[in-house]
Amino acid sequence: MISHFQWKPLYKSSKIPGWSFSFYFQGIKYHGIYNKDGSIDWQGNHPDLKIINDITKQIHELMLFHVYE
Repeated sequence: MISHFQWKPLYKSSKIPGWSFSFYFQGIKYHGIYNKDGSIDWQGNHPDLKIINDITKQIHELMLFHVYE
């Protein structure tokens, strides 16, 4: 399960989409860029390929809740 999820806009103008995010999963911190189309650009480490689809779904749900509420 994802913990300590944080996000912030990439740009000062809220009209320009794009957000950076970070979270912990199994004690490892991950960073990424969430694009307006829902794709993720991982920065540095990324979750193992076995679980990356589940993690991506969780991030998408969190971003929908926080950004597009």
